[in-house]
Amino acid sequence: MIKRTVVLLLLAATAGLAFAQAPQQWTEGKDYFAIQNPQPTAQPDKVVVTEVFSFGCPACNQFEPYVDKLRAELPSGAVLQFLPASWHPNEDWPVFQRAYFTAKALGLDNKESHDAVFKAIWGPNGPLATYDPATQRPKDESNLPKIEDVAKFYGKFGAKPGEFVATANSFSVNLEMKRADQQIMAWGVDSTPTIIIDGKWRLTPASTKSAQQAVDLTLFLVNKELASKKAK
Repeated sequence: MIKRTVVLLLLAATAGLAFAQAPQQWTEGKDYFAIQNPQPTAQPDKVVVTEVFSFGCPACNQFEPYVDKLRAELPSGAVLQFLPASWHPNEDWPVFQRAYFTAKALGLDNKESHDAVFKAIWGPNGPLATYDPATQRPKDESNLPKIEDVAKFYGKFGAKPGEFVATANSFSVNLEMKRADQQIMAWGVDSTPTIIIDGKWRLTPASTKSAQQAVDLTLFLVNKELASKKAK
């Protein structure tokens, strides 16, 4: 079961609070977890930080400002990337997973477009909204955004809707989606948002007890991995 309700409560409780206490001592197996049988990343000379997320995940939307903060604070030698999950068809996650890989294939995935998709889903009168504002529940599946709707939205970032839809249905995007599902399972991810550090460590805002702590612990582990790479 995806623990989004717990994450949302933690995020709401900590949003806007400054981190002004002494350096936190984190415990492996409690605050963060070693990934079994870690595999090398595609960028062995970098420390790769991955957010496992979905545009359709309300907790990921709440966490997004902290992701922007993490992006800004990552040291040289570290990179941030994203891996979309597809767990909830009733909330359009597979469509948004497909859209993410399509935008990436077309060179349209950047901070501006990434943040804009969240706003289009969760902002007032968002054109890609998945929740009914009257009931605060997911819309009927027949009324959820289709890939054609997402293609139209990406038009403001230079996408040609026809090309976007064709790419979305291509073999390469289907393969990326399959690989993403496999990688998420291999990492032992069972909730979103989850942060993976260099394919070795896994943590969440719930495991660290706050969104800010998740950022701080991520940076701690990133610097630990950078030091390890330099020592080799």
